[in-house]
Amino acid sequence: MIEFKNISKHYQLNGQTIRALDDINLQIPEGSIFGIIGYSGAGKSTLIRLINLLERPNHGQVIINQTDFTALNAKELRNERSNIGMIFQHFNLLATKTVADNIEMPLKLLGYSKAEREKRLDELLEFIDLKHKCSAYPDELSGGQKQRVGIARALANHPKILLCDEATSALDPQTTKSVLALLKKINKEQGITIVMVTHEMDVIESVCDYVAVMEQGQVIEAGSTLEIFSQPQHPTTKTFIQTVLQQQLPLNILNNLENQNHNSIYCLKFLGNSAQETVIQAVIKQFDISLNILFANMTEINGTVIGQMFIQLLGDAPTLQNAIKFLKDHGVSVEQSGVAQQ
Repeated sequence: MIEFKNISKHYQLNGQTIRALDDINLQIPEGSIFGIIGYSGAGKSTLIRLINLLERPNHGQVIINQTDFTALNAKELRNERSNIGMIFQHFNLLATKTVADNIEMPLKLLGYSKAEREKRLDELLEFIDLKHKCSAYPDELSGGQKQRVGIARALANHPKILLCDEATSALDPQTTKSVLALLKKINKEQGITIVMVTHEMDVIESVCDYVAVMEQGQVIEAGSTLEIFSQPQHPTTKTFIQTVLQQQLPLNILNNLENQNHNSIYCLKFLGNSAQETVIQAVIKQFDISLNILFANMTEINGTVIGQMFIQLLGDAPTLQNAIKFLKDHGVSVEQSGVAQQ
């Protein structure tokens, strides 16, 4: 468990106080993949750098597995840091060192013997599928291969926690998928807690168990990824989710409707089993209504399907009320829909 207790961090710049973090309270469950998302300047990179105390808070505590990192002396902190690996947006590989040398570097610094280093190097090259590149230099690698080397280097000392600061934002979409799949494999097979900073909601959707949304140095919303996607509360969270799961009906679809009664537009939200049931067919058969499907999309979060469907529902008021009740009774959330601005 990683715990931030009443964390604040501020800087002095040109005589002004810049509040990078403002009274953060957050828990990251052990063994989870935890995403921290926010726009540039939200404080997310500062927060992740507090975990291994590359940044020190002005106030508050960082507690990892019941150890208060902010109370450790320099030697104790060095020992604890050996349990935390970190990968970076721009890889941070040494250009004059081979793949093997880059991966071995932390093991050398920690005093591993040559035999121990070679054994661990062989394991890691096999794991990241880059044995054939062990003698190559970073300039000879693709972006995805460089990041895999960065991941292997971070894993060299068998860490319990892996920190990823925008680890995929410099990669193309296909390479991003392969790196995220590798991180998920690391979490599943080795039980390592992974904390990811990103500004991409599709990264959160793909791999994270939990997510915290940050804005102006504060955590404005946090919870399981499924909960945040299915019931976002804060406008900023809704904006992020909009990039993955359409939250409003596109205006061009509305303009092409024959019946321009905007009050007849509803958004249906499906979760889990309700997304698999033919409730739309059932409501059409059972009630004397006109139902026009305008737009639909869905995604999957940790094996649970989340779907949204925008419909136009026409009929007399009592029948519409009964139809809406029927949908709700079958696990479908129903609300009158907003329209996306273009």
